[in-house]
This record gives sequence, structure tokens and C-alpha cells, in this order.
Amino acid sequence: MLFWIFLVGGLAARYAAGRRILGGALLLCVPLIDVVLLGATVLSIQDGAGPTVWHGLSAAYLGITVVYGHRTVRWADAKFARRFGGSSAPPRPKLHGRAAVVDAWKSWFRFLLAYAISVGLIFGLVVLAGTFDKGAPLLVWLNPLTKVLVYSLIWPIVTTIWPGKEPEQAPEREQEPEPEPEQATENG
Repeated sequence: MLFWIFLVGGLAARYAAGRRILGGALLLCVPLIDVVLLGATVLSIQDGAGPTVWHGLSAAYLGITVVYGHRTVRWADAKFARRFGGSSAPPRPKLHGRAAVVDAWKSWFRFLLAYAISVGLIFGLVVLAGTFDKGAPLLVWLNPLTKVLVYSLIWPIVTTIWPGKEPEQAPEREQEPEPEPEQATENG
């Protein structure tokens, strides 16, 4: 939740209020929220709190925001810049054929990285808890994360099999050369 509060607050300060320095400072706090979240989770478990599903959620969330946080900030910044800063819309990507296949696989590998970070953090918290029995509530998050990883594999596979064709463009008409202006002759 704090991620979104600092993100929207920073962008609103930057574009809507015209306070670029304040907006930049708030946006710099966005990745710090992840560090604070991880620290609070680790301290909570070290202080003897029994690991809960919420601790597991923080590990899953952290893995996802590490990978997608910067992209989300860039996307939101472009939207705010267009809405409040008068910027033009960025060009839409043309994802057909090979470009669509490459984009689909990049997207899946990006989630694979987020998955690996989340799972690593979850198992790190289980080790911190002491035993698998104590850390069992943390492991609950492996199920939905793994399902999303497997289900999200469908799109790259389908795109690889049927990449789609580039839409046909209207053929350009050849322009007739302009007639040269008549030159005056010396005789008359």
C-alpha cells in the first residue's frame, strides 16, 4: 500500500503541484519501502513472532516489486507526464510476428525472476524461523506463485505457435512526377 501512496504522491507533487524536488524525493522513497518491509519482516521473525501467512506475503510481494517496481514507476510517470505535464503519448509498440514472440518470452522470464526472488526470500524466512514446521505458514505462498508462473507460460507458448501477422498497410500510391515548368526560349 505504501508503494502506491509514495508513487502517486510523488507523481502528483511532481506534475500536478509542480514541486519537482518533493516529487523526486517521494519517488526515491518507493524502493526504500521494500527495504523497510524486508527489515520489518526479518526483525519480526527474529524477535520470536511466529511466521504467519502475512510474513510470506511480504516475501512474495518483495520479489515482485523488485522486478516490476521500476517498470511500474516508469509507466505511471509517463501517464502523469501526459496527463499533467503536457507530454505526448509514447508510441505504441508494434508487436507482431517475431517481436510478439520475443516480448511474450521476455515477459515470462521477467516473472520467472520475480518468482525466484520471492521463493528465495520465502525459504530464507523459513530458515530464519528454524524449522519447516514453524515456517509452514510462509510456504503457503509457493502454491499461488507457482500457479501464476505455470499459467503465465501459456501466452508465450501460444504466441510462439501463432505469432500473428503484421496488419496489412494500404499500398502507397506512386506519385507522378511534377511537370517541369516551361522554360522561355531565346527566340521567342
